Amino acid sequence: MNQLLQQSDFSKSDLIQLLHAEGDDLKLLYEHAEQTKLNQVGNKVYLRGLLEYSNLCKKNCLYCGIRQNNKTLHRYTMSESEIETAIRYAHEHDYGSIVVQSGERSDKAFIGEIDKILQISSRIGKHQLGITLSCGEQTKETYRRWFDLGATRYLLRIETSNENLYYSIHPRNAKHLFSARLQALSDLQTCGYQTGTGVLIGFPNQSIESLADDLLFMKKINIDMCGMGPYVVSKHTPLEKLAHQITDSATRVELSLKMVALLRILMPTINLAATTAMQTLDKLAREKAIRIGANVLMPNITPTCYREDYSLYQNKPGQKEQPEDSLATLQKMVKNAGCRIAFGKKGNSKHYSFIH
Repeated sequence: MNQLLQQSDFSKSDLIQLLHAEGDDLKLLYEHAEQTKLNQVGNKVYLRGLLEYSNLCKKNCLYCGIRQNNKTLHRYTMSESEIETAIRYAHEHDYGSIVVQSGERSDKAFIGEIDKILQISSRIGKHQLGITLSCGEQTKETYRRWFDLGATRYLLRIETSNENLYYSIHPRNAKHLFSARLQALSDLQTCGYQTGTGVLIGFPNQSIESLADDLLFMKKINIDMCGMGPYVVSKHTPLEKLAHQITDSATRVELSLKMVALLRILMPTINLAATTAMQTLDKLAREKAIRIGANVLMPNITPTCYREDYSLYQNKPGQKEQPEDSLATLQKMVKNAGCRIAFGKKGNSKHYSFIH
């Protein structure tokens, strides 16, 4: 295992072997990933205040709780004053950056709403607040428009790089084209964004081999940041019916941690999030992820009255937690992982800086 880890690059068969690692071999993998992180990006963890702006969505992804056809969900869109309050909180508490996340829409009204959020963010943060968008597939013109208004990062998860698997968790129709997802990622890079993607880990019919391909895909398209985590069942979704086919929670968490460790080794200078989905299945999983490679956390700054309605999956932690409590929890988590929060820093991707 030591000899394998010392290689400068991994083949697909190498990655499959490493994803199967157990016992002492797994310990060696995690130790190598931890050292890679410390050597390449240090022990700083950057904050991204998460603003779940709206749960209105035009997509029908088979795994997602805010899919358009979920008629049990109360739909909302935050008001301008609520947005201002949340962004001001992040700025005054030195988060350094925010993430604006929403259901997928591309209509003119929605584009204008995101315009307004970017303008508010620039005004409150005096252009010093890093802004990440996670608002789905848009035209290149829209991406350019938002970039010009101050957004510098964009997260668009591919969920799986295998086209057949993609259509096992998305409807096979014009609104959910695998090719459109790939094109959007390319457009984001062309527009100059620090571009992020990520995959869902442990959903039905996914294999270790496909996860190895996912890692190679992310390296091939040269992403700057990544957010990935375990599949967590969501009620009122078609994929819920296949819940009996998935592996147990511990296995999905372990696979997610292996993916974090391996991506840190494969792409040493990218920004890598410790996602909330990990903590849903294991309360210590985000702390473990930080120790072995992750360097980004996203404390929720969405008003608590909306959080249960932004239900991408079941049992999401921190739904009723106030921003102050959320921050205190994360500070303790980061300290336990042997790292420290870099308050007031945008935390731009070193990988992006190297190639631009």
